[in-house]
Amino acid sequence: MHKLGRGHRDKVQQFMTITGASEKLALQALKASDWHLEGAFDFFYGQQSHIKSYTDTTYLEELYKRYKDPYTDMILPDGITLLCNDLQVDPQDIVMLVVSWHMKASTMCEYSKEEFFTGLQALGIDSLEKFRERIPFMRSELKDEQKFREIYNFAFGWAKEKGQKSLALDTAIGMWQLLFAEKQWPLVDHWCQFLQEFNPSTFHILKFRYNCKYFKFFFVIFICVTF
Repeated sequence: MHKLGRGHRDKVQQFMTITGASEKLALQALKASDWHLEGAFDFFYGQQSHIKSYTDTTYLEELYKRYKDPYTDMILPDGITLLCNDLQVDPQDIVMLVVSWHMKASTMCEYSKEEFFTGLQALGIDSLEKFRERIPFMRSELKDEQKFREIYNFAFGWAKEKGQKSLALDTAIGMWQLLFAEKQWPLVDHWCQFLQEFNPSTFHILKFRYNCKYFKFFFVIFICVTF
């Protein structure tokens, strides 16, 4: 990169900061878009979302066996903690929510074998090395407004306890703090405090579905108070 002019170096650095991409991928995207940042983002996200790498099911089986529970044919909290350690990612990191979204996991802190295989195959992952390489891309998906909406909707269904139609308020608040910290919304703590001071029996807070309808309402408020 030292051979580039200052303007191009700045764009490479900016691209890497926003997307989490490597220098090699940043250069590839910027050159393909004639050094226009917006075009480079489109190129990068388009390429990443259509990766259909060959995955070896034998390697996937080995990965699954490493993390599955010894008594149940599922990956449970201990296995997910081990996976996070192998990926060098904090279990509370929002990227693990994105991982679960890709797996279409039905329950928080659990992956069935089908969910694990389907999610990793869709991402083109069959090794820990490939998994680590895909982490920056999964982080970048949170910056895509449509994908963020999908992840948002997924999160509140995923976080419900089995058999429950509604979500505990404390869990919902934790989800909002996690999701909107990523969006750097300065009033998220005030919003959560406001909810905590409400009387749930009067306002039926616990019966909110937290779906896209409420997200749109929330997002309009976000825009109004931010701009």
